[in-house]
Amino acid sequence: MARRLPPISLYRLLGYVFVKPTLTLLLRPRVEGPGRIPRRGGCILVSNHESPIDPFVLGLASHRSIRFLAKAELYRFWIVRVFLRAFGTVPIERGEADRNALAAARDLVQRGAVLALFPQGTCQPYRHRPFKRGAARLALETGVPVVPVALVDTEKVLPPKRFKPRARRVRIVIGEPIRVERVGRGQALRDATAQLTEQLELAVAELRRPYGEPAHVWLD
Repeated sequence: MARRLPPISLYRLLGYVFVKPTLTLLLRPRVEGPGRIPRRGGCILVSNHESPIDPFVLGLASHRSIRFLAKAELYRFWIVRVFLRAFGTVPIERGEADRNALAAARDLVQRGAVLALFPQGTCQPYRHRPFKRGAARLALETGVPVVPVALVDTEKVLPPKRFKPRARRVRIVIGEPIRVERVGRGQALRDATAQLTEQLELAVAELRRPYGEPAHVWLD
């Protein structure tokens, strides 16, 4: 029998009592398709990434607790480390195949967690930010569904490299879950990962398309 997930007491205290109500009041989010996130069982949310505030906004998409991967350098500061661990985040070395982090992520979704990933890897406004393959590989290794999500206008709330947020209405557009079958290792997994990554990138782009491009000052 799978182990139950440990409670995230600080997530529930701060998230449900303070963070979510405050963000809901300030951002007045329009959430489209909230019922598309499975009510129970593990799944992966895959979203575009336009602002440092995106994890907090994505947390408004579901009543379920959502776990995130966080860049490992944040854990060097003890006070930040305490909060990140309390919120159930998983540290990962960006740009590297961090096997421990990926193993922890697999364990989370196999035990029924909702894990959110931003495959673009950065919210810096480079025009070319192709999806990395980690989310697709994780889904194929575990067999859990992947839910594409488009975040709209978060860059108007807090643009990258800015520190003063502005009150703007945001939109969270949730797509239909993509069901996958588990795939073994080797070439079959590599081929399926490439195909699923492309499918996820197109799915998020289609959800975002009706609202135009993000309002970035683009870095070419």
